[in-house]
Amino acid sequence: MTDTFEVQGHFAPAEFSDNAIDTAVQSLPVAPNGFLKLGLAPELIRAVEDLGFTQPTPVQDEVIPLAMPADDDAAFIDLMVSSQTGSGKTAAFLLPVMHSLLKQQAAAEAKERAEYERAAADAAAKGEPAPKRGKRKDPTNPRNFKAAQPGALILCPTRELAQQVAHDAIDLVKHCRGIRVANVVGGMPYQMQIAKLQNADIVVATPGRLLDLQRSVQIKLDQVQFLIVDEGDRMLDLGFADDLAEVNQLTIERKQTMMFSATFAPRIQQLAARVMRQPRRIQIDDPQEKHVNIKQVLFWADNAQHKRKMLDHWLRDTSINQAIVFASTQVECDGLANDLQQAGFDAVALHGALNQGLRNRRLMALRQGQVQVLVATDVAARGIDVPTITHIFNYGLPMKSEDYTHRIGRTGRAGRDGLAVTFAEFRDRRKIFDIEAYTRQPFKAEVIPGLEPQQRAPQSRPDFGGRGRETPSRDRKFGPSRGYENRTSGAREGFSYERKGGFNDRFAGARNEGFAARGDSFGARGDFAERKPFSKPARPGNGGKVFVPRDLKKRPYKAAN
Repeated sequence: MTDTFEVQGHFAPAEFSDNAIDTAVQSLPVAPNGFLKLGLAPELIRAVEDLGFTQPTPVQDEVIPLAMPADDDAAFIDLMVSSQTGSGKTAAFLLPVMHSLLKQQAAAEAKERAEYERAAADAAAKGEPAPKRGKRKDPTNPRNFKAAQPGALILCPTRELAQQVAHDAIDLVKHCRGIRVANVVGGMPYQMQIAKLQNADIVVATPGRLLDLQRSVQIKLDQVQFLIVDEGDRMLDLGFADDLAEVNQLTIERKQTMMFSATFAPRIQQLAARVMRQPRRIQIDDPQEKHVNIKQVLFWADNAQHKRKMLDHWLRDTSINQAIVFASTQVECDGLANDLQQAGFDAVALHGALNQGLRNRRLMALRQGQVQVLVATDVAARGIDVPTITHIFNYGLPMKSEDYTHRIGRTGRAGRDGLAVTFAEFRDRRKIFDIEAYTRQPFKAEVIPGLEPQQRAPQSRPDFGGRGRETPSRDRKFGPSRGYENRTSGAREGFSYERKGGFNDRFAGARNEGFAARGDSFGARGDFAERKPFSKPARPGNGGKVFVPRDLKKRPYKAAN
């Protein structure tokens, strides 16, 4: 029987030559580029094809046509979009904005050409020489520096996310003549960023550094036509509500506003009401929808040493290409990265206390494959898009349940397969229940042969926790949210390094390690009641504290008889 080979379902004899195989492959029908039907500019279609994408994702297929007006006289529509992590939403707002800027640029050039031709015709009729075109000034010369006036502004909550969006934008405009992209984030030298801002049409920025440059008159926002707020929920978590209100006033004459968020929680709707005009809602998929391409498993640990052994066992799996290990605090992040380096792994740490240059170099090493394991806090949960990340390890649990979905979303990007492994000690069972309530799916608990936990593993509640303490959607089915996590807001790490510059998440570690254990040791604080001068025992439920009237504090203590 003659051997055969298969090419997209077509079989041919194996004795065909290589040239015959190439001819057969080239003769196969090619699927049309799905971006053509969206009406994008040819320059953008070429850039998308260069990146290897031929079909738009669901969020791109729905958002792009609505973000672009049907004709020149139609008004732009404000959009409020909720889509899952890794669904391609960055291109969903970049492509229509770039298309609109290209159309405006082409119209301006046509108008300038017509005016020049008219002036040249008038000069020829009078027998005068044709007027000279204005000489373009060198924007790199400091003498020609002037305040930038971008046409599009993209706000991101963290530096890593802003740099990732700017990187994607640069890839998409490589065939577009005259469209420049600038990235403005904290932690970088001012003069370098001021130079990058010159003649920038699209600015991707974090709110803190953007407003610093605006107040020093290095950038003017009155010409912004398109405002995009990426990760609106994270913006509120990091305390940028007032900054967003200020940017809203500075760009009040804009034509369009788009906001992308993980949820349509009430706080997001209130923010949208402040900065948007009758926005149209688009919900591609529920943020609590199961990641069908990401396998999620849970391992219970007796203690920290047991958890460390299981992580070491998993990291020696040969199927791992690159992995991210999430820690709860910066101290834990540095310590774990050092331990992994000593164990022979190519591991580095990434958290908010590092200077921006070092963070950039470590992310670049990750993208170039020089780093196999990235140990990070939640600062890296949003904004890292590396296709070769195959595994996510939750070594320390997130402070908020919704951050869990953003963590595991670092793998399985654009439909690829991924694996998310969570390690939890028994004192963390309440957080596990809260994550199950938020994601609306139970964890699949597994054990490693030889590393089985000695304690009995907690059983998931049938209603996945029921309390819904961290569920921002306030779904009655899973329990009303009381806004507790929105008030405490986790480690607030992005807020720290962008706005304050020195605050780190060691306080979050205190919450994780100290407060998490209060269920076991809280009663031991009752000995506070035995101390003088207080004779009454501490009331249970108030943390062992006793109210002392102000006037008693002023009088010297006199021992009771």
